[in-house]
Amino acid sequence: MVKKSERKPADYIVPLDMNGLSGRMLYLPPPKGKKREILLLYGQHSSLERWWGIAQVLNRYGAVTMPDWPGFGGMDSFYKVGKKPNFDNYADYLAAFVRMRYKHKRVTIVGMSFGFVSATRMLQRFPDLVKKVDLFVSLVGFAHKDDFSVSRATYWFWRIGSTVFGWPPLATFFRLAFLQPVVLRFVYQYTGHAKFKDLSKEQAKAMSEVEIWLWRQNDLRTWFYSTVQMLTLDNCKVKVDLPVWHVGVAHDHFFDNAVIEQHMRIIFNDFHSANLTPNTSAHAPTVIADEKDAAPFVPSQLRRLLSRQP
Repeated sequence: MVKKSERKPADYIVPLDMNGLSGRMLYLPPPKGKKREILLLYGQHSSLERWWGIAQVLNRYGAVTMPDWPGFGGMDSFYKVGKKPNFDNYADYLAAFVRMRYKHKRVTIVGMSFGFVSATRMLQRFPDLVKKVDLFVSLVGFAHKDDFSVSRATYWFWRIGSTVFGWPPLATFFRLAFLQPVVLRFVYQYTGHAKFKDLSKEQAKAMSEVEIWLWRQNDLRTWFYSTVQMLTLDNCKVKVDLPVWHVGVAHDHFFDNAVIEQHMRIIFNDFHSANLTPNTSAHAPTVIADEKDAAPFVPSQLRRLLSRQP
């Protein structure tokens, strides 16, 4: 038996073929005596390896399954099958996965940011799946475009820039001009990028290499299009008959937790906050976070909840 400290993501990743799209899925079997089924949904600009630390933390409480999203983690994009990477299509993809994977089981859904938004849209579009969910968790998730706390200038810079560069010829130009490893390495390591604050030289080097891999692996058009989708989001039009547990970062540089709560209370029948996250502005653990680094993002209130038998 492999010792927990010696486990590697590659040992738990299998191919995933869904609706004409090829990607991967990570599956961690449950510890002895644990029956909870946990579906972990990563966010934008991610991969299965990116969330290995969080997956290990959640694995203490049950089996963990984490699928790729179309266009992210190296999976084929929706463009391959003539669809756009909007939240309705992501919701339909996720619904198909849930029906396939949890046919006769209930499931705990833990959605990270973009992943939480897609899961919310799934439950809104397919209310019959609500009864399959025994716990719905938002890890720095959100519900509406007004949840963003960035300046108006920054908001419009992101929205216009993502719209323009999402056009295929410009997306290709952007990739060739700005996503070359040498350019990304310079940006991350030598321009004082915020992600590298307080990291050692070795950590910064390792982190930049992972960031380079993510930018090169993920579909750029999907990234731009989904960014516009998030910046124009309104998930408050349909109610979901479930309570939600929201984990937010106290000083998140992207979102306003008070506004998020207001919007989530519109959607869900109850709201619980578990904001015992690190005293940081980081929206998530770093891309090189191991189990120990990722552990604070699953606060004690949520741990107690996950420890109960579903």
